[in-house]
Amino acid sequence: MSKLPKAHKFIDLSDYGRPIAKLIANSLKNTRFTPVHVTLVFILSGLIAVWCIITEQFWAAALFLILKSVLDAADGELARVKNTPSYTGRYLDSVADILLNAIIFTALWHISNASIWMTILAFLGLQLQGTLYNYYYVILRNKFDGDTTSRIFENKMPTALKGEKQKHVNILFKLYKLLYGIFDKAIYVLDPRAAYGKIFPNWFMTAVSTFGLGFQLLLIAVLLVVGLKEYIIPFFTIYSVMIFIFIAIRKGL
Repeated sequence: MSKLPKAHKFIDLSDYGRPIAKLIANSLKNTRFTPVHVTLVFILSGLIAVWCIITEQFWAAALFLILKSVLDAADGELARVKNTPSYTGRYLDSVADILLNAIIFTALWHISNASIWMTILAFLGLQLQGTLYNYYYVILRNKFDGDTTSRIFENKMPTALKGEKQKHVNILFKLYKLLYGIFDKAIYVLDPRAAYGKIFPNWFMTAVSTFGLGFQLLLIAVLLVVGLKEYIIPFFTIYSVMIFIFIAIRKGL
């Protein structure tokens, strides 16, 4: 199932791994592998990338960061080809992402001259960027009857879907709210009317997709490989200014 109808698909700069993710999903369609299994593998890939960053094996770190992004797309693709959507997978994916992001930025702080406070600010900026992108993207998907396991406002415990246990959904939803609640609220305060405005044009969503986690990890990978590790944390701190610019553009559409 496509996330958006053809007329509203945009060039998603954070979704470069989708073609490979589809190949992986199709190869696993008739196996016992589930989307949760794929999510666990992307967690492992992220942790290996962290170890490579700490040991300054930057080419290997880049490889595993990009592999993590591909597998991050593959779990959702596998859920679609097997027709097994689940809130368990949706929240596990998100919880894993934010925890890995925190560990990755800790590793970047370890190998750079950045202060711990600048690192925390960069991490918060990264998460706010990703939250804005997801906020706008989910609004589009909901408007066009796309993937409805992601909701515009995650403020109510969902009912487990077929094949998953309610207690697993409950635990992961609570973890999601604990880890993402402040970011969701912050973005909603900044742009509470986004769901009721005009449909976002494709060019706008392409620009905002630079906030997507796939693009963020790709950028980290590139900067590591070209020897600019000292610029990673300052970049994500400064680039957070674009949050306000994108919101201003959205309001002016």
